[in-house]
Amino acid sequence: MKRILLVEDDKLLNQTLAYHLTVEGYEVTSSYDIKSAENHISKADFHLIILDVNLPDGSGFELSRMCISKTTTPVIFLTANDMESDMLKGYELGAKDYITKPFHVSVFLKKIRVLLNINCKKNTECIYDDGNLLLSFTKRTAKLREKNIELTAAEFNLLYLFVVNYKMVLKRSLILEKLWDSNEKYVDENALTMMISRIRTKIETKDKKYIKTIYGIGYQWIGDSYEE
Repeated sequence: MKRILLVEDDKLLNQTLAYHLTVEGYEVTSSYDIKSAENHISKADFHLIILDVNLPDGSGFELSRMCISKTTTPVIFLTANDMESDMLKGYELGAKDYITKPFHVSVFLKKIRVLLNINCKKNTECIYDDGNLLLSFTKRTAKLREKNIELTAAEFNLLYLFVVNYKMVLKRSLILEKLWDSNEKYVDENALTMMISRIRTKIETKDKKYIKTIYGIGYQWIGDSYEE
């Protein structure tokens, strides 16, 4: 059963959507503010997070940043904000959709069904495993030759960017742009170089390399292929 976290402070709307989603066969956890949502996310894994932007204790955009840093769970924004700038911000943060109120419940349910069906075709746990290096992008855990290794959220984000673009040469400018989009923290050329160096120290050995430097351009993942 697919698990959905519904974060909406309008209790009547929350209960109505939860009812319809439950009838559709989903397991729904309702939350009415950021604090309780963060608590649920820390204790359980979800297949989808439906997130209102305007919450009583903060912005849903801020909560989405936390979600992105800790999980690969897709996010849908559900909000009365129909300004183009807000929609663009939602998509830039990685949202899969941006549904504005009012809306038809039947259309809402169809969007959920399509998104989760697409997600079902992906590797449920989002794991890269070549027998030497194991990266769980869902659980944010990593092992090298069966030994646990520690990677930061930014390092996981960068590795995910590499492995899903297997064999492609990623320009430094593109990497910097993607890292900025994922956490909105300033990452400059020097910081990127240092991050690449740290990752290599953690995952590479004398006889097994994963990241190739394409001088004057960027980097290329030379490990095994990865398909979601």
